[in-house]
Amino acid sequence: MAVSTFDIDAPRWDQSTFMGRLKHFFNITDCTTALLPDSRLDEAKLLVESCRAGSIPPGTTEEQLHYAKKLYDSAFHPDTGDRMNLIGRMSFQVPGGMAITGAMLQFYRTVPAVVFWQWVNQSFNALVNYTNRNAASPITPKQIGVAYVTATGTALATAVGLNLYTKKAPPLVARWVPFAAVAAANCVNIPMMRQQEILNGIAVTDENGNKLGHSKKAARKGITQVVISRITMAAPGMSIHLCFIFSLVFMVPAACSLFPQRCSMAVSKLEPELRDSIMSRYGESVQHVYFNKGL
Repeated sequence: MAVSTFDIDAPRWDQSTFMGRLKHFFNITDCTTALLPDSRLDEAKLLVESCRAGSIPPGTTEEQLHYAKKLYDSAFHPDTGDRMNLIGRMSFQVPGGMAITGAMLQFYRTVPAVVFWQWVNQSFNALVNYTNRNAASPITPKQIGVAYVTATGTALATAVGLNLYTKKAPPLVARWVPFAAVAAANCVNIPMMRQQEILNGIAVTDENGNKLGHSKKAARKGITQVVISRITMAAPGMSIHLCFIFSLVFMVPAACSLFPQRCSMAVSKLEPELRDSIMSRYGESVQHVYFNKGL
């Protein structure tokens, strides 16, 4: 093993700008990475961990290190380092979302078809939301079940209600029914699936990653941004039938890029008890806290 001074965790692109985040998420949502076997992903993880430890195999190029980090970011959870399930990864959003979106747009005229495809879509969304949660906030199987049933029920009620309401409406108006159902369900599914973060707060850190405490306000800010991103992700594909494949390819990384994944919040906007705790320990030296908002 050769000694390495390469900082593999240093952002390849500026994460404080939309374009920098867009390049990052185009990189890690590349759907071709979803085709790779687990053994190849595990090799990438070992290389990333070796580089972090300061040693890499002789002859390893910088480009190989960048590619290993791409695979690592696409397949392993940023909080736990565990390999995420395939369907829940953002790299699977294009093929998975493409198939489900096409079906919802094609089969929207009858109630049984609407019910079935909204159920499929919400099952898919629930798995994605769980996979990309802030893993520092555990959730019980009962809470997962309640979140799944509530979100699916909301989507079905919205879709079936609007479907019946727009029976005599022009086809163009009726095609908006799936999007309205998806938007309504996202407003329920994501907060419910990540309710532990709202109830107990999520870990916040200083700029160097030192843990400062847990914040409910930070959780609410992160989850709100994720809801907006998910609705944005679905909008073009739901509204432009013939272009939904292209829109998914573009909108998955674009929607993920709307807000930084490593979110920040002013100490002054935290809960009073956490704010006072940080001020008493660090004074004015800590002005902002940082946390993983999830995807």
